[in-house]
Amino acid sequence: MLGGSPETAPTSAYSSPARSLGDTGITPLSPSHIVNDADPNVSEQQTFLVVVAVDFGTTSSGYAYSFTKEPECIHVMRRWEGGDPGVSNQKTPTTILLTPERKFHSFGYAARDFYHDLDPNEAKQWLYLEKFKMKLHTTGDLTMDTDLTAANGKKVKALEIFAYALQYFKEQALKELSDQAGSEFENSDVRWVITVPAIWKQPAKQFMRQAAYQAGLASPDNSEQLIIALEPEAASIYCRKLRLHQMIELSSKAAVNGYSSSDTVGAGFAQAKEHIRRNRQSRTFLVENVIGEIWSELEEGDKYVVVDSGGGTVDLTVHQIRLPEGHLKELYKATGGPYGSLGVDYEFEKLLCKIFGEDFIEQFKIKRPAAWVDLMIAFESRKRAAAPDRTNPLNITLPFSFIDYYKKFRGHSVEHALRKSNVDFVKWSSQGMLRMSPDAMNALFKPTIDSIIEHLRDLFQKPEVSTVKFLFLVGGFAEAPLLQQAVQAAFGDKCRIIIPQDVGLTILKGAVLFGLDPAVIKVRRSPLTYGVGVLNRYVEGKHPPEKLLVKDGTRWCTDVFDKFISADQSVALGELVKRSYTPAKPSQLVIVINIYSSEHDDVSFITDPGVKKCGTLRLDLTGTSGTAVPPRREIQTLMQFGDTEIKATAIDIATSKSVKVGIDFLNY
Repeated sequence: MLGGSPETAPTSAYSSPARSLGDTGITPLSPSHIVNDADPNVSEQQTFLVVVAVDFGTTSSGYAYSFTKEPECIHVMRRWEGGDPGVSNQKTPTTILLTPERKFHSFGYAARDFYHDLDPNEAKQWLYLEKFKMKLHTTGDLTMDTDLTAANGKKVKALEIFAYALQYFKEQALKELSDQAGSEFENSDVRWVITVPAIWKQPAKQFMRQAAYQAGLASPDNSEQLIIALEPEAASIYCRKLRLHQMIELSSKAAVNGYSSSDTVGAGFAQAKEHIRRNRQSRTFLVENVIGEIWSELEEGDKYVVVDSGGGTVDLTVHQIRLPEGHLKELYKATGGPYGSLGVDYEFEKLLCKIFGEDFIEQFKIKRPAAWVDLMIAFESRKRAAAPDRTNPLNITLPFSFIDYYKKFRGHSVEHALRKSNVDFVKWSSQGMLRMSPDAMNALFKPTIDSIIEHLRDLFQKPEVSTVKFLFLVGGFAEAPLLQQAVQAAFGDKCRIIIPQDVGLTILKGAVLFGLDPAVIKVRRSPLTYGVGVLNRYVEGKHPPEKLLVKDGTRWCTDVFDKFISADQSVALGELVKRSYTPAKPSQLVIVINIYSSEHDDVSFITDPGVKKCGTLRLDLTGTSGTAVPPRREIQTLMQFGDTEIKATAIDIATSKSVKVGIDFLNY
């Protein structure tokens, strides 16, 4: 019987939710028919003039767009004002500044520069936030009310900050599009794509959609205008289009672009950077409407891994090719963790605490927040100069206020602290700089890179992943030669390791391509098990006694979890899963169907640990004359699986009345 429980049903520690609600609930119609069919209406997309993709990163963000009439041209946004020397500024730092009255002031380089120029006492009143995206990954119980902490220690609603940031990108993009078109560009002409890490939990993905609604990119009534794309999927789509001259193959023994393998990494990158530098003025990338050469070597069923290493997270996704159209199928659910380049920054901070004392660093951050930001900017550009074969030291300028404040705080000089601390590889240079040996810098990368390698090792143990042909290394952190070398050393013998040249923009460009053709990803893995709470006929010895409910002489087992789809099951996008139920009590006037989710696969009851309610369908059965209603009334429940949204519908077959609800992970 559908939704029946295993012999050893766990006994629930608390009484049944169904009982306390007092509603009689629903029971599966047997035989319940299950139909999996893709909704014919899904393909009839609205027409948009342009697709704008926003890569909202932990450390830096950007947008790119393409007109639907010329999908082979992808335009990356304008140069940003106030870029850093030595850091390509096709993206802007993910930093935001609010006025003391908590109104939006500026974003990116502009926010950083303005904040930096404020008088230190005044700066304490302003709210400056950076690297705040990680909060969505690390907060277990994310809600619409989750807070973020600004540099001055004040709290502010996360939803507001994300909405401000997205609104900023919306205004920038619409302004640029209007300038290009010579006439006012309306938001309704735009399909938006926002990228999120694949390993984010459902609440975080939904949170991003809510923030976008608040920023006015789309609305719940017109949810198709916004696609939430998964970062490694976007990268995957872009990598399929690459020609050989657009990537660097680390493992190549043969010459790539005329270089032999020993100097491929260094020389290939130098050449690629030169190529990008020459083309920096042009922000339009041509994506040929072909499957790239690498791809032409792939056959039906071939697998590849995309390792997307960004500022905050590393995302690993395994895809498989489905020919003839080259559709992608996700083979193994996305894994990864908080191993982005931020980890290197944390290690640097730990090093500073070791030298100057944790108490001083904490105080300095609060008392001189702008100078702390300065110090981290100085570190960022040196971090990018780290390389496996580097021999000369890296100098990091300490802000004057750091040196000054340290003297006041401790009563002795920074130089004295360095001499006294037993940190070997960091010296003080007479020009007022921290001088780090290459070994010291490489040591800061080690914990993060080790985590990535270990995670990949685990992944390669999985049977689905054992025969991977290619590993694509993408994302901003993939530019780090230390990471490239480590991945090459660990996996070069298992598969070919390939890096797109403009690796930091891979996700952005792939997201644009995804927006132009959302059907390219056909099959995903469901991250959760979904089901509804039902009543089943009570079976002695099979069902736990505390679940027994007697209504009008019928013995029911309450709280049964009737599964729609299991965690890690393949789901086609747009797929509908249908189930039929009937009211347990024929005279019922209102039917309440509660939808539940769980990360586990083997769920028997809605009271099992880890089961969360994530939606309610309320169907009103009044207003139907008694005679027309069949004795066994059929209520059909449908679940449709979309990008990161899942929609549920209940239909009363007798009257064709229906109700809809979006699955909600933030408000229950």
